[in-house]
Order: sequence, then C-alpha cells, then structure tokens
Amino acid sequence: MNQVHPFQTPEYHHMLRQLQELDFVCLELNLYLDTHPGDTQAINQFNHFAYERMKFANQFQEKYGPLLNYGHSFSGVPFTWVETPWPWQV
Repeated sequence: MNQVHPFQTPEYHHMLRQLQELDFVCLELNLYLDTHPGDTQAINQFNHFAYERMKFANQFQEKYGPLLNYGHSFSGVPFTWVETPWPWQV
C-alpha cells in the first residue's frame, strides 16, 4: 500500500495557500506604509496580520516542519529541514 506523503495532501496545500495569502497582505501593507508611515489604521492592520501570520506559521511548522532555516525556525529530531519539500516540489 502506498503511503501518501504529508506534502501531497490537500490540507498541506490549503495551509500553504493561507500562509501565502497572509504573506501577501503583510507585504502589501508594508509597501503602503513605506509611503504612508503615519497611517495608524494601516499600522494596526499590519500588526494584526503580522501576528496572525506568526501564529499560522507556527501551526504550519508544528505540523509540516520548518519554513525557514539558519535558526529562523525550530527543528524536530532528527533534523527536519531536509525533509520538507523545495518550493518547486510543492
């Protein structure tokens, strides 16, 4: 019986898509704030989505392993960085 790798499941791709959407929102707000640094509402939105992104990234990493290396993400035992797919493998 073939075992489905966690990175081949619809849930993995759904969570990865949600993470990418949060990244997009944070990037767009960051670009806006580069030219409107005093916009309190945009700063509040940025902080909200940055927090949501951090929480969601932690959930993703607990389930599927690290998103970043070089000490920016924790690893399981054994070292799990080499177990996660490369971007072109997703």
